[in-house]
Formats: sequence, C-alpha cells, structure tokens
Amino acid sequence: MRIVFGLGVAAMALASCSQPKELSVDGAWVRLGAVTGRPAAAYFTVHGGPAPATLISVTTDVAIKAEMHETMDKGGMSTMAPIAKVEIPANTDVSFAPSGRHVMLFSMNSGIKPGDRVMLTFAFADGTRILNNANVVAAGTPAGK
Repeated sequence: MRIVFGLGVAAMALASCSQPKELSVDGAWVRLGAVTGRPAAAYFTVHGGPAPATLISVTTDVAIKAEMHETMDKGGMSTMAPIAKVEIPANTDVSFAPSGRHVMLFSMNSGIKPGDRVMLTFAFADGTRILNNANVVAAGTPAGK
C-alpha cells in the first residue's frame, strides 16, 4: 500500500515540474482557389506560450504574396480586410478558420495540388520563426478535411 501511495506522490510531483507551454502552431491546411489563378487560403491554430506574442506574417515559398485577412459581417454582408498583425495572448489559442481570420495566398504555384503539403513560415514580432507543414485540399473541401 505504501509503495502505491509513494508512486502516486512521485507522479504528481513530476507532473507539476512539466515544461511551460511553448508558442506553437498546428492544424495548418490550405484550401486551393476554386478557379485557377485565384487565391488560396491558409488556416491553422496558434497556441500562445508563457508570454504574449504578436504574429506579424505568414509566408510560403509556393505563393508570390501572402496576406493575413479577417472576414467580418457588415450589415448582413460579408467583407474581408487585410490585418497587419494578430496578438496572441499568453497561454491562449488563436484560430485562423473559414469565415474568420485566414491567410490569403496569391499567385500560388500551379503545380500545387490537393494532397500535397506546403511549408508555411510564421513570423512573430520578437523575431521568433515557426515552420509548419500544411495539408493542401481542393476548393470546396469542408474545414479540417
């Protein structure tokens, strides 16, 4: 009985010594444009680390230009506008998802097809860079597929 109790106490002590959550990105995917030559869109989740961070850009080598955008509802009409930065509060998840924040990828390499993976580079104001592979899906594919 004492051994079991001792192991439980040791496990709790180790759990309390775990490393703090780090700034990271996951779940990245790119939806191709419905028409060849039209922009693609990238979606992902940024997980805030122990300190606040500011996302200032997301780029890829397979697009000529990338811009962070936000979709908003104005008087029943959906509009989209570029955003220069996104604040990532400490220990908070910030999603880029359809009908919300996203990254527009202009002039994508025409060789990129559904099923491919593309590298995205996330740049933060403090100089941090995070690389993350994104799955490529066809236009019209539901979110997260």
